[in-house]
Amino acid sequence: ADNRVFHPTQVLADPETDIALLVLDQVASMPTATLGNSDHAKVGRWVLAIGSPFGLNQSVTHGIISARDRGQVSLGNTIRIKEFLQTDAAINPGSSGGPLVDLSGEVIGINTAIASHNGSNSGVAFSIPINLVKRVMNQMLTQGAIQRGYLGMQLSPGFEPNDAVKLGLEKVQGALVEKVYPETPAAIAGLQPNDVILQVENVTIRNENHLINLVSGLPAGQRIRMQIWRDRATITLDAVVGDWSKAQGRFKAEQ
Repeated sequence: ADNRVFHPTQVLADPETDIALLVLDQVASMPTATLGNSDHAKVGRWVLAIGSPFGLNQSVTHGIISARDRGQVSLGNTIRIKEFLQTDAAINPGSSGGPLVDLSGEVIGINTAIASHNGSNSGVAFSIPINLVKRVMNQMLTQGAIQRGYLGMQLSPGFEPNDAVKLGLEKVQGALVEKVYPETPAAIAGLQPNDVILQVENVTIRNENHLINLVSGLPAGQRIRMQIWRDRATITLDAVVGDWSKAQGRFKAEQ
């Protein structure tokens, strides 16, 4: 495209989603895989995982999509955006980077991690949805970097039913605020610890990772309206999304 900002033969990387893009110019025609639509990857659908486990090239395993939007996966401090597809297709060390393919032959994910006590397949593996890959790829190609929004708060990764009951909620829903950083969009909006963010605009928030992913995809400067659970009642707060690229240095320094 005419608006590309990269140089020939270049690797562009986004550590926050664990995605890298190899840019090659003047390459002879080669077979390519068709990228599908991971939003259509429903739980129970059959998939194939292709990779090189233990150095065995072109190994193929099969299974189903067992869950969507998994975020409770520890993959290191750099990975912040998590909305993984979970599959029971056998994925082992060496399979990372391989495609997750639906029965139409279209790539719906990139295999990236396994949950295992011994390092081998336990039937719980995770793939980056291809729609997330497309979004990151398009931004890297056109802008050379990823622009992300932020609000400036720490969310609870362990919002349990007992916590919900204490706050007067009938069930676990939304994202529980643990800490609000001063002089951030969240602080300016009036968010407080123990607030539960139930909704952003017309989107009902499922959990903390859903909120992180949603806000990260918003442009800096956008005004959003949030429904908040506070003191056993629902209130409405407005916030202006901040620019994460300008703010992350501050938070890394505070850590």
